[in-house]
Amino acid sequence: MISTRLVRLIEQHSDELSYDLVAKLHRAPRTHSLQKIPAADLQRRILETLHDFHSWLLRNDAHHSQERYRDLGRHHAAQDVSLPDLCWAIVLIKEHVWDFASQQVFHTTPLEIHAELELIRLLDLFFDDMIFHVAEGYEQVRGKHAAGNHSDNAGMTALPGSPKGVRPARGKEAVPGQR
Repeated sequence: MISTRLVRLIEQHSDELSYDLVAKLHRAPRTHSLQKIPAADLQRRILETLHDFHSWLLRNDAHHSQERYRDLGRHHAAQDVSLPDLCWAIVLIKEHVWDFASQQVFHTTPLEIHAELELIRLLDLFFDDMIFHVAEGYEQVRGKHAAGNHSDNAGMTALPGSPKGVRPARGKEAVPGQR
């Protein structure tokens, strides 16, 4: 059970939230590459995200959101927005919505407290999933770009005794002279 009152408040104040977020994103040092995106475009994307969050909560429409965020990642990769800046922007959006929701709560009954905590948990889940799918779409574009500029095995370090081009497992970098 989630706090439908808080969900409605977020939806009702989405214009104000998106306006405040655009200002925050345009002045935050960790979102520098997003500052070249026009405010109207950012605000529209934020409004879409808030609407998606609302729809996801009420209808659990995850598939639609996943593809939208892959598209968003591809779009921003093509605009040369850095992936760290993009991920940080999503974190800022999540924190801003969480701050807004926490200012609106009136812990009157244990059931309301539980519903508010559940909303916060779902807020984290939605935006964490969003980061994953945005990064996935972003990497699709960057992977195509990199494939056009480099051979498939460029930059790989083979393990001693392994076929050329086999990537070492994480934390098991090739060490000269060791097998």
